[in-house]
Amino acid sequence: MSSTLKSLRALADPTRLRIVALLEREALSVNELQEIMRMGQSRISTHLGLLQEADLLESRREGKRAFYKWRSDADTPAREFIQLAVRGAKEESHYADDQLNLKRVLARRQQQAQVYFNQVAGRFDRSYGPGRSWQAFGHLLLRILPPIVVADLGSGEGLLSELLARRCKKVIAVDNSEKMVAFGTTKAKKNGLKNLEFRLGNLQSPPIDPNSVDLVILSQALHHAEDPAKAIAAAHSILKPGGHLMLLDLLQHNFEEARQLYGDRWLGFAESDLHRWLEVAGFKKIEISVVASEDQPPHFKTVLGSGVKSV
Repeated sequence: MSSTLKSLRALADPTRLRIVALLEREALSVNELQEIMRMGQSRISTHLGLLQEADLLESRREGKRAFYKWRSDADTPAREFIQLAVRGAKEESHYADDQLNLKRVLARRQQQAQVYFNQVAGRFDRSYGPGRSWQAFGHLLLRILPPIVVADLGSGEGLLSELLARRCKKVIAVDNSEKMVAFGTTKAKKNGLKNLEFRLGNLQSPPIDPNSVDLVILSQALHHAEDPAKAIAAAHSILKPGGHLMLLDLLQHNFEEARQLYGDRWLGFAESDLHRWLEVAGFKKIEISVVASEDQPPHFKTVLGSGVKSV
């Protein structure tokens, strides 16, 4: 078969077009392509193999990982095919999300501290050490908190708010349930937490003055929001310049029963959607990553997102 026919056949698939477009900027590993495209390793490896057989890609190894990129020595026809493939990929519905996920993956390469943390966290549960626990680590990290004003949006009964109030200057807990607000208020008084205030309100328009808090937390609350993008924009508005948003929520899943069991409006979120909503709201220094995965079905995964309001 001629090289032209090999190239045409190799590029006659939407998934391979996506891969070629992603490799336009940077060499990527199979794992990185998995994370960006949300596909299985074997499927991606098969497509990469077909592109290599057509002499459109080359690879290099770094330790146990192989990185793929366009052939640096590709002839003119091959380069023309690749450019045409990128043009085709840009017309596909996945292109915008792929580019956002690519941006996030490349940014994380630079975060060596995060890589180290993941390695440490991975070892934590594999070997026993007397006195080592996530509970103890949590208390240690709480002691590091500076005297800041925090808004805990979608606080529920206020467990996180109560912990934060023991160290922060002030914590404002917002929830749309009168019962939750009453319960939290009573418990805060009982525990002598005068700097913890519960307020009735929703995520889209929290009852907090603009530019008044240092940190906004949305912990497993966004998937209950009527309009997640509007909730993120509201969080931006109440932050002081230079303030931070921290967001914990579920990665997009297919467990429909969550709507009935937990009252969820949304079945988690794609990382690309979270990134886009943060950008549109005006946040900078955006980071989105999966930080936890449950061993038991339905294997929920937790996403941590963060952003900073411009000064």
